[in-house]
Amino acid sequence: MSDPEPLGEIALRLSEVRARIDAAAARAGRPAATVRLIAVSKAKRESAIRAAYAAGQRDFGENYVQELVEKSAALSDLAEIRWHFIGKLQRNKARHVVATELVHTVDREELAIELDKRSVAAGRRLGVLIEVNVAGEATKGGCSPDGLGDLLAAVARAPGLEARGLMTIPPESADLEATRAVFVALRELRDRHRAALGPGELSMGMSHDYDVAIAEGATMVRVGTAIFGARQKT
Repeated sequence: MSDPEPLGEIALRLSEVRARIDAAAARAGRPAATVRLIAVSKAKRESAIRAAYAAGQRDFGENYVQELVEKSAALSDLAEIRWHFIGKLQRNKARHVVATELVHTVDREELAIELDKRSVAAGRRLGVLIEVNVAGEATKGGCSPDGLGDLLAAVARAPGLEARGLMTIPPESADLEATRAVFVALRELRDRHRAALGPGELSMGMSHDYDVAIAEGATMVRVGTAIFGARQKT
């Protein structure tokens, strides 16, 4: 885990992020309530999550299965907390995420099949987002835009899964217009496949670009550093 952040600063940063979300939504002509903030708590201590929860945050995103398991157990007294899994997921760890609010990173049929099996066994229907590798980066997960239809068809055949929308991670770039193009492409994919995507959520945008994502239709933004501070280098 990273070094502790001053807990009082977390509430202040969270307030600043919410204000920025509200402003971005207003510029886009959207109610602020149409954007859900996922606080990315990767490598952050339980005390930091408790501080954010005390300040009103309820949705938290974890990238690693082991952290998700440990934190969800340690923070089980927080009755309204909602966990999102937002990292790369291996099939052999699928059973550990079926109790989450939402899995953002379904990117292949084999993973969908495993999640379906585990969800049916747990007696629930798991909400999932399909991760799309819009830019075609070899180092990132996500299905190709051309493969999205087939993956959605596989999810539709799975009684334990519910496709709720799409997710993407754009290439690292200081050029926000290049990033915007990725967000636009994801929105267009969502619109093209809307009938198979339930509420049509768009999980896109992080600490440095979430206002751009909101302008292009994001319904969920995944923000870590701007709330919890930078991760400490070891």
